[in-house]
Amino acid sequence: MTSASQDELYRFLEDRFACAQACTECARACALRAGFMDPDGTEAQDRARRKGIMCAEVCDATCRVLSEQTGLDEAGLRMQVEWCRTVCLECAEVFDACPGAEEAAKACRLCAEACTEFLATLAA
Repeated sequence: MTSASQDELYRFLEDRFACAQACTECARACALRAGFMDPDGTEAQDRARRKGIMCAEVCDATCRVLSEQTGLDEAGLRMQVEWCRTVCLECAEVFDACPGAEEAAKACRLCAEACTEFLATLAA
């Protein structure tokens, strides 16, 4: 294995781990924030709660895919990570409108950023 291919492999593994770690943090933050939302609250609160639950589920699934050898091909992996990035950005936008949800919105954006970086590594 050449030094360049070793460097690429290390980069791939580091970015994959960073993405999985960001997904874990985002899932935790979204689940926690969704738990604080009143299920009988306003329409905006209900939307934020539903988005938070969805984001937590997608991030959790993405983390599992990134952490395990699932047999998923590169196209499937790319699709899962792109879906996660999209859901995280949507959730962050919804959380922006909720007082007290700033940390959850930040976790969503950090996860989306880690997904973007991993996707760039996949494309290389």
